[in-house]
This record gives sequence, structure tokens and C-alpha cells, in this order.
Amino acid sequence: MLAIIYDLEMTVTRRRGQPSEIIEIGAVKVAIEEDKPVIVDTFQSFVRPVLSPQLTKDTVSFTGITQQDVHSAETLQNVLDQFIAWIDTDNYALCSWGEDDKVQFVKECRHKEISLYWLLNHTNLQKQVSTLMGRGHNQQIGLKPALESLDIAFVGSHHRALDDAYNTALIYMHYADRIEFHLNKTDDQASYESELIYQDQAADDDQADNPFLALSKLNLS
Repeated sequence: MLAIIYDLEMTVTRRRGQPSEIIEIGAVKVAIEEDKPVIVDTFQSFVRPVLSPQLTKDTVSFTGITQQDVHSAETLQNVLDQFIAWIDTDNYALCSWGEDDKVQFVKECRHKEISLYWLLNHTNLQKQVSTLMGRGHNQQIGLKPALESLDIAFVGSHHRALDDAYNTALIYMHYADRIEFHLNKTDDQASYESELIYQDQAADDDQADNPFLALSKLNLS
């Protein structure tokens, strides 16, 4: 089964009831060749937000994505059509670092009436890697600490979709023979109505690269 390791960047919202929108999708395709995991292709596209077309200063500061980047981009439906065409197989598992990106896909696509037939076999790599690294229950390791534990240098910029997907792929490739893909469909999942809570400080060193912690430190003046 092909591993599609992806990451999303989204608009930063502060007001209750204001939904975030996906503004970048990045993904790495990992295949098994001669019994070894190999990166065979990458995907990156900006996405034009339509509910709040103008990016906030918080969004630009957090992601580094500019208004010019998204101004001429396609909307989510068209980018997803390109993404699905890029996957180009029915035998794949979508893998992410944590559950947040899957939740965003489900909530935003349902809100925009976009089909989710393609959101198959979603696998939380962070949870499995944390277990493989000997972490206790609910002790999820961050992406950068996981790379450091494996003595793998971070490539690119944090909070950019393709870079984060690529670095997640490096971790996946290290554990590929021990990762179990979850066979599931979107309809198996709950409706996802949870809210994001921004923390003032990290509980431990492993949360130093927590995106919600970074958001809480943005200057709102």
C-alpha cells in the first residue's frame, strides 16, 4: 500500500465561530522498492480561502504564506481534484502527524459540501511513533523532538506544508516496517465539532514546537 504523507497549513482564527480554512497542502508519496521505503514524488499547492479571503497578520506570521501566494491559487475543491489525481491509485493510506489535519479536512469539506470519498485509511503517525519510542499513554512526541531522537536533521521551514510532510516522511521511513496502516473510511468517523485551545506555555519540552503554543505567542496588537 502506498503511503501518502501529508500536511496542511490553515488560516489562523481568533474569533469564536470563525472557521479556519486550508491554505496549503503538501504531501510526499512513499513506496516500497526492493523492500525499502523510497520517496517517489511530492505534491504542493496553495489554496485560496473563500470564507475569509484576506489573510490576517497572524496567519502570515505563523505560516509565512502571503496574500500573493493564495490570491491566484485554486479553491479547495480544485486543489483536492489535483491532489487525488496525483495520488493516482486506489491502494493508498493517508498519513499525518497527529489527527488535527484530518479533522480539518472533514470539517471544512463537509462545510463546503466537498465529497470525502478519497479520505481513506487515515493513519496517525504521531501516535504510533510515540509508542515505538516508548512514550506512555497520551504522551505524544512532537515532530522536531522525534527527528532529534532519531538524529535526523529537520529539512526546510516549520509550518510549511510540504516541508512538514517531508520531515514526517523521514520519520515514517525509519519505522516503515513497524507502522500499521488503519483501514477506514471517512464515514466511520464522528462529526468533529471540537474547538482548538491555545496554550500559554508548553507542558514539557516535547511541546516546544506545538503550533498552538506558537499561536498563543503571536503579537495581537
